[in-house]
Amino acid sequence: MNKPASIEVIARGVCIVDDHILLCHGKRSTLTYLPGGHIEFRETARQALEREIAEELGRASTAGRFLGCCEHAFLQNGEPHAEINLVFELTIPGLAPGAPVEAAEAWIGFRWQPLDELRAARMEPAVLCDALAVWLQHPGGHVVSGDAWVP
Repeated sequence: MNKPASIEVIARGVCIVDDHILLCHGKRSTLTYLPGGHIEFRETARQALEREIAEELGRASTAGRFLGCCEHAFLQNGEPHAEINLVFELTIPGLAPGAPVEAAEAWIGFRWQPLDELRAARMEPAVLCDALAVWLQHPGGHVVSGDAWVP
């Protein structure tokens, strides 16, 4: 019998500098997503986000205000996946648009995207493109889900 799929719980950060947002992407992917990663047992979501940034960028960071939560269900290589994204404001000293962002892990890259061109970045979950504008003005307690299982 196959092991049932689990729901991944992920802490993600919104790092905005000079009307640009920091996005992450797989080196072989055209999709982008907010930086962050899986929450491990015995760590808070904020601790997980700061740990992931240290691992992915080799930099210290500060996870700030909780902005909202986003459910995301999708197919990856034909397999169903589900995740809950806990989204926080994120400060990473020393990073700014216009300068390259060096990843500490070989399989990912980072880039700055103008906020007014967020949809062009093919960010997933896509529902966050609209939600972020609201969350940044009125943070906390928001939940969005724009995805349905694909048969």
